[in-house]
Amino acid sequence: MNHPTSLTGFECIKAALRDMPLKPGVYRMLNAQGDVLYVGKAKHLKNRVSNYAQARNLTYRILRMIEQTCSLEIIVTGSEAEALLLEANLIKKYKPRYNILLRDDKSFPYICISQSHPYPRIEKHRGAQSKGNSYFGPFASAGAVNQTLSILQRAFLLRPCTDSYFANRSRPCLQYQIKRCSAPCVDYISTTDYAQNIAQAKDFLSGKNREVQERFAAQMQAHSDAMEYEKAAELRDRIRALTQVQQEHALRAAGLSDADVIGLHRSGDQSCIQVFFFRGGHHFGNQSYFPRHDAESTDTDILGAFIGQFYQTHTPPREILTPSALPDESVIESALTLAAGYAVAIHQPQRGDKVALVTQATANAKGALERRLSEKRSTKKLLESVQTLFALPKFPERIEVYDNSHIMGKYALGAMIVATPEGFNKAAYRRFNVKDLGTVPGDDYAMMREMFRRRFSRLQKEDPDNTHGTWPDLLLIDGGLGQLSSARSVLEELGLTIPYVAIAKGPDRNAGREQFFRPDQQPFTLPPDDATLHYLQRLRDEAHRFAIGAHRQMRAKGITHSDLDDITGIGATRKRALLHHFGSRSGVEKATLTELENVEGINKKIAQTIYDYFHG
Repeated sequence: MNHPTSLTGFECIKAALRDMPLKPGVYRMLNAQGDVLYVGKAKHLKNRVSNYAQARNLTYRILRMIEQTCSLEIIVTGSEAEALLLEANLIKKYKPRYNILLRDDKSFPYICISQSHPYPRIEKHRGAQSKGNSYFGPFASAGAVNQTLSILQRAFLLRPCTDSYFANRSRPCLQYQIKRCSAPCVDYISTTDYAQNIAQAKDFLSGKNREVQERFAAQMQAHSDAMEYEKAAELRDRIRALTQVQQEHALRAAGLSDADVIGLHRSGDQSCIQVFFFRGGHHFGNQSYFPRHDAESTDTDILGAFIGQFYQTHTPPREILTPSALPDESVIESALTLAAGYAVAIHQPQRGDKVALVTQATANAKGALERRLSEKRSTKKLLESVQTLFALPKFPERIEVYDNSHIMGKYALGAMIVATPEGFNKAAYRRFNVKDLGTVPGDDYAMMREMFRRRFSRLQKEDPDNTHGTWPDLLLIDGGLGQLSSARSVLEELGLTIPYVAIAKGPDRNAGREQFFRPDQQPFTLPPDDATLHYLQRLRDEAHRFAIGAHRQMRAKGITHSDLDDITGIGATRKRALLHHFGSRSGVEKATLTELENVEGINKKIAQTIYDYFHG
């Protein structure tokens, strides 16, 4: 339901209240441009929104928000728990300026044991989870997953290879030789015994550590008693591997199985939330988060907003430990239970190991925040020196760095990275595929002109008044005078006055002897030990890394691409059938219509389409 009016501020809210229902739901406050300023949830919408209708007891931040409000949108939900879930989803979608926002959120890696094969594989997994497969995690980092996978391979001898690699083996690979796989690809282990290894791995990852180790120890003793010493030694090595993974996950708490332990430390308008992940009794690492909020937000407000948004994209455990009680804690529990499909409880432990864990998480949060604030102070000084060095009219809140990449003109693209006082904003990175047919392959200057023209002509349309903070305060270009002139021609053509500088490697491309080019000025260098130079080098190198990475992706895709991919009706399966039947793309081209019809999966209509593509 939308409540647009020609009024603003308090009058707009009062007008919206006239027909607002006394039902649970979510409300959005929008400014004159239609941007979402704030998203909130309520048990009774009318009662909650009426709190904004008068200035009494409102903070300065809320008063600023109300002043900009020009319309109100509401969505009625079936319950307050549903409203909380919807609120968190909309905050994640719109990132309103006046909400507490979770930043630096990303998907976590899991260990996946597939079930679609007689000999399931064990692998690292990110993203959507398929039904039927078993997932264990989350792990705080890819390194933690890789380390655990390596140990689990030694303990349970499970295959890590892809199905296609598995299907084409005629003898065991190196993984078998170094005792990390039982070689099911060549039937060195039966499906029954392999399934038993899979079941043991699942038990271990689910927290049944002692049972698995006792089973291994009994088997080792039996082999030893039977004088089968090689088999006993293999089991001994597998027990040692299990002991190692338990030592890696040594941070444990009595009675804690599936839980997240949350600690919070704040300093004014800066805070850090630390999360310890426990699954199956194992500690799978910890992660720091730095939510965006103002100094008026309370600790419990920050924790409540974090939990609501964090578990939008991450599966909640059955237990969440927090340092203090949350506002609407029962509603949050109901919402997480509704989303997860099982009971989720939030506790504030009062004694014992659990309190020690929350205290440790809080101490970690304090250390992480202190390091971040120190880095921000250092970055701020560097940005101030950049402002002085290039005589910028304002402090550079956003620096965009540009680079090109190609091989002899092939797979050409441009890349843009963004640096802010918070660090690299990777969500704002962009790549530009060269689309202008008039651009001569390998012409760096033409590529730079095309990239700048597309970037800033689009910005003029999407954010002409810079209300979204997407306009740069400085453009840093990887190149010399030619690249600088290319940027200048486009900026003058579009009527823009953004400061821009080119950074070129010195003689023999030596780092530390870079030259800086500015419009209508002589190039200059900085001392090799200058901190500002090192910072600018880091920006340039990050742009180069991103450009090279994007270029390699394009090149890899180009290598596997063929004319067959451009034929209507030809997907991966039919392409594979054609190549297997004729041996190559040229074989398909030379084939007669009758020969094409004889390929499995190719009917007369598709055969005619293929034949016409090559001979039409």
